[in-house]
Amino acid sequence: MSTAKAKTKKPDTEPRPARKSSEILNGRNEAKQSAKKSKSREWIEALIFAGIAAFILRSFIIEAYRIPTGSMENTLLAGDFLLVNKFIYGAVVPFTDYRLPGFKTVEQGDIVVFKYPRDKDVNYIKRCVATAGKTIEIKDRKVFVDGIEFPLPPEAQFLSRQAIPPGQAEMNIFPLYSSFNKDNFGPLYIPKKGDKITLTAENFYTYKFLLEYEGHSTALMGRQVYVDGKPTTEYEVKQDYYFMMGDNRDNSLDSRYWGFVPHSHIVGSALIIYWSWDPDISFFRIFDKLTSIRWSRIGRLVH
Repeated sequence: MSTAKAKTKKPDTEPRPARKSSEILNGRNEAKQSAKKSKSREWIEALIFAGIAAFILRSFIIEAYRIPTGSMENTLLAGDFLLVNKFIYGAVVPFTDYRLPGFKTVEQGDIVVFKYPRDKDVNYIKRCVATAGKTIEIKDRKVFVDGIEFPLPPEAQFLSRQAIPPGQAEMNIFPLYSSFNKDNFGPLYIPKKGDKITLTAENFYTYKFLLEYEGHSTALMGRQVYVDGKPTTEYEVKQDYYFMMGDNRDNSLDSRYWGFVPHSHIVGSALIIYWSWDPDISFFRIFDKLTSIRWSRIGRLVH
């Protein structure tokens, strides 16, 4: 009878080779590099997130603007810096023509930032004095909307003492070739979405730019109006329009000179002045620049 004997394993008594000091240093360096990469990645991710957040904030919620001219004096002064509420009327999605739903529509009296109708790369700020579907008329400097006087805003002003008399046409007035001037203007109807307007030789220059804002080419040949190369006598308006004026009534290029503002050009509503100083003082005169800060205007709500 045979018996199996278990083999016992000899303990490993041989010493393990010691790690070289260079290997230890390399390991430490790799750990440090990994930590540095981790911190760099955190910074990059933070910067990307901040950039995305700033883009969303600027595109859809609020944006800063500077007042470059005196057309809204004394409600707004050149050198005022504003925050503009972009979501209140519905912000436009960047790189598209799609507008998000807004919380309200543009109302008479609102101070509005919009893209200049003749050049969308330029932003203007004016007061809305008449909305779509209303008729505006200016008589001896007094503004009437549907026959009701729209009061002069509290800080608005006139620079000249005398008004231009009725019937004395002013150069560059809207519409072209009319007998209107800045002090005696209209009556003029403000188109609204769904209106069907009759196109004639007499009103061609009233609606020419409206048609172009809505993507059409226009021409007047003899007494016939052509839209996209076709004779046209009637057109249905595709969006609402507004009539904007500056509070500095004698020093404002506004709807009296270039006509209706389409709803597609609306950017937002002026909200608050967050900074103000004299824009005519150079930064090289830093002490004078700092002493020109208008502390009383900072934090003022715009209305």
